[in-house]
Parts: sequence; structure tokens; C-alpha cells
Amino acid sequence: MKKFLIASSVIASLMGTAASAENIGVSMALFDDNFLTVLRNGMSDYAAGQDGVTLQIEDAQNDVGKQLNQIQNFIASGVDAIIVNPVDTDATVAMSEAAAAAGIPLVYVNREPVNVDTLPEKQAFVASNELESGTLETQEVCRLLKEAGKTEANIVVMMGELSNQAARMRTQDIHDVIATPECSFMKIVEEQTANWSRTQGADLMTNWLSAGLQFDAVIANNDEMAIGAIQAMKAAGMDMASVIVGGVDATQDALAAMGAGDLDVTVFQNAAGQGQGAVDAALKFARGETVEKKVYIPFELVTPANLADYTAKN
Repeated sequence: MKKFLIASSVIASLMGTAASAENIGVSMALFDDNFLTVLRNGMSDYAAGQDGVTLQIEDAQNDVGKQLNQIQNFIASGVDAIIVNPVDTDATVAMSEAAAAAGIPLVYVNREPVNVDTLPEKQAFVASNELESGTLETQEVCRLLKEAGKTEANIVVMMGELSNQAARMRTQDIHDVIATPECSFMKIVEEQTANWSRTQGADLMTNWLSAGLQFDAVIANNDEMAIGAIQAMKAAGMDMASVIVGGVDATQDALAAMGAGDLDVTVFQNAAGQGQGAVDAALKFARGETVEKKVYIPFELVTPANLADYTAKN
């Protein structure tokens, strides 16, 4: 009888351990992106340090339909929570409705869903406040242009994917800063999308240069496009000291470009911090705890003066 009780106790203990394990489904917009890779690794590293937590991470390959299918599959497999880095931030209503109908918590990470202000119960958004990103970037570009003695300055703007809320907000930030009296000497002469891509950023800059466009600064919605612009300008023989270039994310490649004297401004977006915050929020939901609807990880301005503080962060 004693042996039976001990065996029963062990079995109950094992069942309790199994029951406490959490499986989280993660759908990333795409794997082939430097910043999103750091974000994904941040989730994986944080989950690996938690007992009984498993992440099932899928690549949506920038396909909205594929991402919706991944979410449906997560629901069908009975995951404890879902984390989504949306391909298209305008397509999140259907995702929220599907998860809510199944009673499965959902956390959006990095890219703000269109329905962020009306998220159902057990849903949240973890990211950095985009009101800060383009604002910090453009204010610093403005300061550098003034420091260079510019009283009139032509600006070209490289936008991310237009279906993405971050691209729209960062571009609006640029316009809002230029509308202030302090920076009204800046004039946007070209504004086009390069879809977050280094290659497309280089192609767009090549087209502008071929058309004879004259400008004093490049303000890009992210570092990848800024780096592409730099590559095209250098290939055309431009003196990088004659132009101010800004980006957002403070990726390792961007910091290397800043160290080389090519990139003047970037804004640190804590990818690993966002990843950890998303997993933490998903686990709290799965365990019946409350989570704020919006969890913000602050942006930070990065310049050559404080570059050394960020070299190991992203």
C-alpha cells in the first residue's frame, strides 16, 4: 500500500509538471530581416530560461494569408498563447477575432495592430512607441544640419512598407518635426517606399542620383534602407561628409556604418527587450494574470558620441 501511495504521488507530481508546461505559437512576419532576427532570438533566449516553456516559431515569409493560416493552426493545436509579429498591421482584426473566439490569448509584438485600441480580453501589444522613433531621428538630423550651418536643407525620405503602421507613423513623425519652427528650414524633395529593404534602398537612391536630385539629408524609416542608400551614394562617388543619413533600429550593421563615419543617426529599438516582453505577456495571460493593453519599451537616440554604449545591445 505504501509503495502504491508513493507511486501515485510521483505520477501526480509528473502530471502537475506536465500541466504547468506552456506552449506558445509564434508567427513572425519574416525571418529574413536583421532586426526581426534579434527580436526572434530575444523571445527564444527568454523562453529557454523559463521552466516548461516551449515556443513554436513560424516564418510567415511576408505573406498575410500564410500568417493567418499559421494562427489557425496554432488554435487547432491548442497552444496556450499566440504571439504575432504582423505582416500587415491592417489585417490584425481577423487574427484577434479568431484567437478570441477560441479563448486563446494573443500578443502582438513590434508592429502595432490596426485594432490596438479595441483589442479583446487577453490580448495586448508589446513594442516601442513609434511617436518617439522618427521624432528622435528627425530632431537629430535637424540639429546636425543647423550645426553644419544650413539655413535651407533638402531632405529625401525612405519609407518602409506602406501597409505597416510603423512606416506610416515614422514618416508622420518626420513631417511633424519639419513642421516645427525650429526645423522648418528642412524641405522634403522626395519621399518613396523602399519596403524596409537594403537592396531597394540602394536602388531607390541610385534612381534619385541618376535623376540629378540634390539633397542634404536622407531620413530612412529603418537602418536597412539607410545602409542601402549609403552603399549607392558611395558607389556614385559621393562624399559622405556632405550628407546627413539617419535610420532607426541600431542594428549591428548600422552601428558598424556609424563607426565608419557613414551613418550619422540611428535610434535604438530594443528588439531583445520587445521579444522578452512579448513572451512574458503571453505567459501571464496563459497563467490567468493581467497584462496592460500596451507595453512600451523606450526608444533611445544613438549617435557617434554614445555609439560604444550600444555595440552589444542588438
